[in-house]
Amino acid sequence: MRVLLVEDEAVLAGQVQRALESDGRVVDVARDGEEGSFLGSTEPYDAIVLDLGLPKKDGNAVLRDWREGGIKAPVLVLTARDSWRDKVAGLDSGADDYLTKPFQMDELLARLRALIRRSSGQPNPVFKQGGLEFDTRSGRVTVDGQQVQLTAQETNVLGYLILNKDRVVSRTELSEHVYGYDTERDSNTIEVFIGRLRKKLGQKIIVTIRGRGYQFDGS
Repeated sequence: MRVLLVEDEAVLAGQVQRALESDGRVVDVARDGEEGSFLGSTEPYDAIVLDLGLPKKDGNAVLRDWREGGIKAPVLVLTARDSWRDKVAGLDSGADDYLTKPFQMDELLARLRALIRRSSGQPNPVFKQGGLEFDTRSGRVTVDGQQVQLTAQETNVLGYLILNKDRVVSRTELSEHVYGYDTERDSNTIEVFIGRLRKKLGQKIIVTIRGRGYQFDGS
């Protein structure tokens, strides 16, 4: 899933980005409010992590603009402001959750997973179909009760196909989801991930729709 991180502190931004990527997310980073406002308004994101104390444009102003513009992606606010008034201001601007600095990275990841589950209409964090179980919080996958080890990219592809199981997903869309809009990435690598998932989970788990893309089929 694709996440926008808007954070001006370089060290913290790097730490959060690495944690999110280790959790199977594709991460775009903006270092000021103007860049973050533009990316959040023009690119599709599954979730946004937003600092309030930003240069060029305050985080609350960025958030209000997104909400007024119809951007519905869940937003987790990060801030050093610890007063209840600041928290109320952030929530009133359209934040879905609030995390005060300093924080534990595991808590950030858990809160973000919860926001993504709620926004995608998946209150149950464990997807079950046939013999497959997929825990959306941890990325843990089992088949007939046996755990299957997947890479971060394989987990990302599987999770996206499950989230969109009622439709066909094109190879281009999967590539953009996994890599963002990195034009140096060859979309043919998606075929490699699909092949690995079939080998690990069963050949029929993902169906190829010729000329259109792929669809999850856990029946």
